[in-house]
Amino acid sequence: MKDIVKALQDRVDNIRNVCVLAHVDHGKTTLVDTLIASNGIISQRMAGKLRYLDSRQDEQQRGITMKCSAISLAFQTNNIPYLVNVVDSPGHVDFFGEVSTAIRLCDGCIVLVDVVEGVCSQTKAALQQAWIEKLKPLLVLNKMDRLFIEKKMTSLDIYMHLLQILEQINAFLAQLFTTDVLGKCTPNTIETKSQDQSDGNKPTYDWSSGLDDSDDSNLYFTPESGNVVFASAIDGWGFTIGDFSKFLSKKYGIKEEVLNKTLWGDFYLSSKEKKIMKGALSKARKPIFVTMVLDNILAIYEAIAIKRDKEMIQKIVSSLDIKFTTRDVNHSDPRSQLQTLFSQWFPISNAVLKMICQLVPSPKQITEERVENLMCSNTKRFDSLPQKTQNLKNDFIKCSSDRESALIICVSKMFSFEKKFLPQFKQKALTHEEINERRNKLKTKQLEESNVCNGDVIIKEESNGVNEEILANDNVLIAFARVFSGTIRTGDTVFVLGPKHNVNKIDDSIVIDDNLTIDNLTSDQHITKCCIDDLYILMGRELEAVDEVKAGNILGIGGLDNHIIKSGTLSTTMYCPPFIDLHLSTIPILRVALEPQNPTLMPKLIDALKKLNQADPCVDVKIQETGEHVIVTTGEVHLQRCITDLTQYSSIEINCSEPIVPFRETIVLPPKVDMTNELIATQRTNTDSTESKSIELFTVNKKSKVKIIAKPLPEEVCDILGKNSSLLKVITRNQRKSSDCSQITEQAMNAIEELRSRLKKAFIESDWPEDTIDHIWSFGPKYCGTNLLINRIPDFKRFNSCFAKYDTTSSFNDFTISDEIRQQCENSFISGFQLATLAGPLCDEPLMSVCFIAENWTVTADNMDWYNDPFGPFSGQIMSTVKECCKKSFQAQPQRLMAAMFSCTIQVDSDALGKMYAVLGRRHGRVLDGDIQEGSDIFNVTAVLPVIESFDFANEIRKQTSGKACPQLVFSHWEIIDIDPYWVPTTEEEYALFGEKSDTQNRGLKYMNGVRKRKGLHIHEKIVEFAEKQRTLTRNK
Repeated sequence: MKDIVKALQDRVDNIRNVCVLAHVDHGKTTLVDTLIASNGIISQRMAGKLRYLDSRQDEQQRGITMKCSAISLAFQTNNIPYLVNVVDSPGHVDFFGEVSTAIRLCDGCIVLVDVVEGVCSQTKAALQQAWIEKLKPLLVLNKMDRLFIEKKMTSLDIYMHLLQILEQINAFLAQLFTTDVLGKCTPNTIETKSQDQSDGNKPTYDWSSGLDDSDDSNLYFTPESGNVVFASAIDGWGFTIGDFSKFLSKKYGIKEEVLNKTLWGDFYLSSKEKKIMKGALSKARKPIFVTMVLDNILAIYEAIAIKRDKEMIQKIVSSLDIKFTTRDVNHSDPRSQLQTLFSQWFPISNAVLKMICQLVPSPKQITEERVENLMCSNTKRFDSLPQKTQNLKNDFIKCSSDRESALIICVSKMFSFEKKFLPQFKQKALTHEEINERRNKLKTKQLEESNVCNGDVIIKEESNGVNEEILANDNVLIAFARVFSGTIRTGDTVFVLGPKHNVNKIDDSIVIDDNLTIDNLTSDQHITKCCIDDLYILMGRELEAVDEVKAGNILGIGGLDNHIIKSGTLSTTMYCPPFIDLHLSTIPILRVALEPQNPTLMPKLIDALKKLNQADPCVDVKIQETGEHVIVTTGEVHLQRCITDLTQYSSIEINCSEPIVPFRETIVLPPKVDMTNELIATQRTNTDSTESKSIELFTVNKKSKVKIIAKPLPEEVCDILGKNSSLLKVITRNQRKSSDCSQITEQAMNAIEELRSRLKKAFIESDWPEDTIDHIWSFGPKYCGTNLLINRIPDFKRFNSCFAKYDTTSSFNDFTISDEIRQQCENSFISGFQLATLAGPLCDEPLMSVCFIAENWTVTADNMDWYNDPFGPFSGQIMSTVKECCKKSFQAQPQRLMAAMFSCTIQVDSDALGKMYAVLGRRHGRVLDGDIQEGSDIFNVTAVLPVIESFDFANEIRKQTSGKACPQLVFSHWEIIDIDPYWVPTTEEEYALFGEKSDTQNRGLKYMNGVRKRKGLHIHEKIVEFAEKQRTLTRNK
C-alpha cells in the first residue's frame, strides 16, 4: 500500500484532499471505515465496529471522535488512478477547533446528515466553516436504514422527508451565499446625467445588492447533479442518481441520460404511455424515485430485517445477480446479510470515492480568491505586501513540484504520537543472515557461560527492559501539514515562520541563527531554522516513512516540536507570509488549575503542559499572577481529554481544582421595583441625583484633578462592539500610529465606516448625544473590549479620538502649559482606564458594557518637577488616579455580575420533555425554543444555561431522561444576573417575604464570594450566623 500511495503522490492532477464533517453521531467514522475497507486495510465486516481512525482509548470508550486523523486511499475510476487523502474530524462541539485544522488542509468536504435527526447545529457550523475556507461541499444523506426499520415509514413518506432535508440544508447555503455577497457590496451614490428635467437632476442611489449578478448555479445540493449520495454506512450501501440510473438503464433499457434528469424530481412513469412524465405530485402519482428506487430498497429490508423471508431473499439475490452463499442465507444476524447483499449491489465506498474524484477540485485548481485569503487577512490589502511576497501567489496557483518553485507548507496543528510506533522504532522481520548471526552469538555465550557472572547478565537484561519502558511511555509531536508548493525532502533546511511573522519588516540582510528555537525567541522574533529529519505518510493509526513529499499532498513532519507551538508555515523564503489564523467558532471558557500530587515533580507537569499546548488547537495554557498553572478548555469532555493527555505525557498523578468559570462585572440603570416587584418610593429615587454619581479625585501630589462618571452602555452598542473586536484592534492600531493606513484594505475601511455609522445610530436611538461617537477616547479592556472611555473635558479638544471627524492638528494658539502636560499624559489616562476595566471592584473580573465619561481633567503646572517628585512619576500618578476614579464611579452605580451562558441544543423524545425541563429549571436554565421534527416524535429544544451550573449537566440529563435527551453545549453570550450581590431586605414587604435573617440564597453574592475566595480576596461572611440553641425533645435516660 505504501508503494502505491507513494507512486500516486507524484500526480498532482489526480490528488483529492477531503475532510468529513457532520454533527456528533451522524456516522462520520463509520463512513470512513467503509472507505478504508475498500483498500483492504481492514475487513469489510469490521467497518463501523472497528472505528479504525479512533485510535485513542477514550474515543473507543465514549464512541465519539476527539481528534482529526488522516489516511491516504487509492481509487480507480474510468481507468484513471486517484489518491484520496481523507481527514476524519470530530462532531462534538467541544472539539470544533480540530475541524478547523482539517478544513484548512483540504479542497473539498463531505457533509454527512442523519436523515432521522436532520440538519443539526454542528452540521451548520461545519458547513459555515467550509464556506469560509472556500471548500467544495458534497452531501451524504446517511442512516437511511433507520427510516425503513426504526421509523417504518412508507416509500412516499421517505421521499417527502428527504425533500425537506435538502430544502433545509440548501436554505442554509443560500443564507451563507447572500451574506457573503451583501458583505462585499456597498450602495453607491450615482449622480444622474439624464437630460430629463422631470426628476430635477437629483442624485439617485444604486441599491443593487449584487445578488442578481452572482452565479449560484453550482452552489446547492441537487441529486441530479451528482453531489448527493443516499446511503446507509452501517449497512455498507450508497448510491448517487447516476449510479442508480446506470443500473436501471441496463435492466429496463431506458436511456441513462434521461434517467439522470428525471430519476429525482416531480416525474413519474406512465404505465399507459410507457413514458416518463412530469407532474407526479399534482396528479397524485408516485414519483419515479419512489417506485424504482425506494420501493426496491424497502423490499430488501422487509425480506431480510423484518420478515426474515428466505424465499424472498433468494428471489432478490437472483434478480440482482449477486453471490449469496447458503451460509449467508442462514445467517442469524440480518445486519450481516444486508452488508453482504448491499456491498455487492451498491457499495458506499464506490459511490463516495467516485463523487470525490469527479467533483472535488485538485490542488492545482485552487482559486486566486482562496490563495489571497490564505496569504492575507480581510483587513489588509494584498497589494500592500512586498513584491517578492506577491510573486508567491503564482507558486500557490501552479502547485508545482519543481526545485524552482518556492517551498510553501501549511502546518495546521501538531499531534501526539507514541514513539514506539514510529517506523524507525518498529520491529522488523529478521533476514536469514541475521538469524544465523544471532544463533552463533548465542552458542558463543553458552560456551563462555562458565566464565561469565550470572548477575551481570541479569543486570544487562533489566537495563534493556528499562529502556523499553522509557520508550513505551515517550510521546513525540508530529506536524499535521500540507505542501502547497514545491517539494520537501529529508535533510532540507527550511524557515519556520510563526503566526505573527510580518513580511513587511523582512529584508535580505536578515540572518537567522540555526540554534534558535521557540524557547529562546524574543518578542519581535518569529522565524527559526530547522532541518527536516522525518517525513511520513499518514495512514490512520500508523505512519509510513518517506524521503520526499511533493506539492498537493498531506503529510506528517517530525522534529518540529521545538519550532512550532500550535500552527506555523514552512518555506524556503522569509518573504512567505504566514497562513492566516484559523477561524475558531468555539471559545475556551472552562478553566481549571493543576498541580502534581508530589510537588517535587512540578517540572514534569510544566513539560507536559507545554506539550499539551502544542498538541491541542483548542486549549489555552496560562500561568496566573498567583503562580497557578491553568488550562482553559471548551467544555467538560474536552477538559477530561486534556487531563488524560497530561497524565499520559507526564506519567505522574495530577490534582485538578474545581472548574473556574469567568464572570464579568457591569452596572445597570437604577431599578424601578424592589425584590417584591413593588415600585420603589419616589422620594428615595430623588435623593440619588446625577451629580452625586460623579467622582472627583486628586493625584497624590495634588497637582491634577480628575472627574469621572460611569454609565451603563446601551445593549445594542455593547452587541456591536462585541461582534467587531477585530475591527476595534485595527482602529486602535491606527489611533496609536502603530500601522500604516495605506496597508488597510478598502473593504476594511468601509467596514470601519459602517461600524461608525451603526454605533452613531445606536447612540441616537438610546437618547445619547449625537456627537458621542466623535468623543470616544478608547475601548477597553485590552483596547478591543466592550467598555468605552468618553472624553467630555471642556477645555481639552486636541485628544486622539478613535472616530475623529475633525482636524486634530489645528493651530497651537492658546495652547497652555497645562494643555501640553495633558497631551503628554494622554496615554497614561487611557492606561488607567484600561487597568480599571481589566479588574473590577466586585471580584477582580473584567468589566463589560460600562461607559466612563471623563467630565473634567485639570492640571496645575506651577512648581511641578517631573523627575524629582517624591510621589513618583506624574504619569504614574495620573494612571493610578484614573484607575481609582473609575472604580469609585463604578461603585456609585447599581452593580451586577454577568454570567457566561451556554447555548444548549437538546434533542429529546416527547415522553421525556418534562424531566428535561426539570433539570434545566434546577440549574437556572431557560428554554428559548422547542419544535417537533416533522414526521417524528423528537423535539429540538434550544435553551440557555449558565456555564457555572453546567458541570455534569450532560450526565444528569441523560440519567433523568433514561438516555432520551442528548445535549450540545457551546458558549453563546454573557447575561446579567439580575440581583444585587449586596442586597439585603430594607422594606416591610421584603422583610415579610424574605424574613429578618434573609437566609434565602443570593445567587449574585454566592458567585461573587466564590470568585473572591478563589482569588484570596476578603469575604464578608461569618462562620456561625443566627445561631440558636438546639432543643432536645427526648429525655436522657
